[in-house]
Amino acid sequence: MVIKTDEGGRWTLPHLDALRERGHEVVAVLPPGNEGRLRKALHDRGVEVVQSAFDFRFRPRPSTLRGLAGLRRQLRSIDPDVLHYHLYASALACRFAGLGWRVPKVHMVAGPLFLESPLIRAVERVLCRLDTVVIGGSDHTEALYRRLKAPRTTAIPYGVDVERFSPPSPAYRAACRAALGVGEDTFVACMVAYVYPPKRLTHRGRGIKGHDVLLEAWREFERDRPDARLVLLGGGFDTAGEEYKRRLELRKTATVDWYDSVLDVRDCYAAADVSVSPSLSENHGAALEAGAMGVPSIVSDAGALPETVDPSTGWVVPRDDVAALTAALRAAYAEFRAGTLTARAARSRRRTVARFAQGLAAAAVADVLEQAVLR
Repeated sequence: MVIKTDEGGRWTLPHLDALRERGHEVVAVLPPGNEGRLRKALHDRGVEVVQSAFDFRFRPRPSTLRGLAGLRRQLRSIDPDVLHYHLYASALACRFAGLGWRVPKVHMVAGPLFLESPLIRAVERVLCRLDTVVIGGSDHTEALYRRLKAPRTTAIPYGVDVERFSPPSPAYRAACRAALGVGEDTFVACMVAYVYPPKRLTHRGRGIKGHDVLLEAWREFERDRPDARLVLLGGGFDTAGEEYKRRLELRKTATVDWYDSVLDVRDCYAAADVSVSPSLSENHGAALEAGAMGVPSIVSDAGALPETVDPSTGWVVPRDDVAALTAALRAAYAEFRAGTLTARAARSRRRTVARFAQGLAAAAVADVLEQAVLR
């Protein structure tokens, strides 16, 4: 497995576990750097980790070619039966480093953001032909690659651990709400997402998670509902993300609490009545964790988010539409007051377990990797 981060990307771990349970050996190639959470989790599992000779930064310098040549030598020395990579920089690196090498290459696509750039989409129409198989992390992403004429595509979600993320007991929920300083009669909405800085090639000047959209909608929503609370959980993903978060925090109102990222987000979902994912670009995102814990979601129509709910379990609104998001918040609040939101929550749990259980998804990825070797 090759991935450009040693901090994020822990959604790859169930795939590695499934492969190892079948008796396969896994070697992870990660960028040079410090001990991130992914690297630590791999070490804890006893997975061999190789520090990449390439830093996954594509700059017009001789060092880029040297790094790719070094990565090629490393991959050759590992001599894998199949080369499996996640995230776009990893895909580019493996394709270039593997030119002329007949080892099967399986690209799993975490999200569709990079394909929203016309330039990258045009490049990818050519380069995706170097992949043996493209696994879209959603039906939406797989459809995008079919339109690009990728040789072979399939759709498998990353899924969610439906045992770890499960509906809270009444005592657990009460304790989590008490920690927020609210009782059962207070409507609580939550958004769980890192704050990513604006990208250069897509949604210029905007953070892709839609924090700005939600903050504006909440300001309108709370005017006649001062008893409601919005909880935002997530720090800046990097230094630029932290700076963007500081600018966004200037838009907070008195009924908004914003907490930096924590290792366990379940306390936030346990306290919430509805989860909000107003992204401008997204795969399945936090809506799966929320659904597994029995929390209905309001999602934008960006990317694969509409796949996470149906009319009986949540609400889909147009992306970047403050009025529509405000209306959805009002609808959820009305159901909360009427006592009918709990039925929607139960349906959310059942649907998420049936469609997005992580164990089934990981087994499906292992099947694809095994089949790629046999082709």
